[in-house]
Amino acid sequence: MRAIRTLFRLPAALLLLALLAACQTMSGPGLIRSEVTAELTPESANAIAGDMVGRLAEQVGPGTTTIELRGSDTLFGPALEAALREWSYAVITDQATEGAVVTPLTYSIDPFEGGVLVRLSTLQVELTRMYTLNATGATPASPLSVMQRGSEAAS
Repeated sequence: MRAIRTLFRLPAALLLLALLAACQTMSGPGLIRSEVTAELTPESANAIAGDMVGRLAEQVGPGTTTIELRGSDTLFGPALEAALREWSYAVITDQATEGAVVTPLTYSIDPFEGGVLVRLSTLQVELTRMYTLNATGATPASPLSVMQRGSEAAS
């Protein structure tokens, strides 16, 4: 009876490990999945993208890298791409990147406590900030949260 139990434990442990490994590879190492679940207007998308890219430039340096924009939201994605280009970043969206040195960038915008919680994520840094939406766009409602990632996230 003990031998039968041991035979069932090994496959169960392997299945559990496989499921955990799948969770780790969902959007690439250390990156969130790009997603917008909040209702945005074109003005609010532009205001948020402009502010967040300005803060990203403070952390990464304006125009110092090629950004691989991951995400295809019909409103925020193009606003973010335009803001990145205004800050002199080279941006690629759906081109092949084999052999090229690029910085993947993902984003999420979720409704939270009467505003929206915005997150930009690269392998080096993750920026998070709350915004209040209004008729003319969006206004920052919190300080910027910056999480620096160690060099092991980039490998």
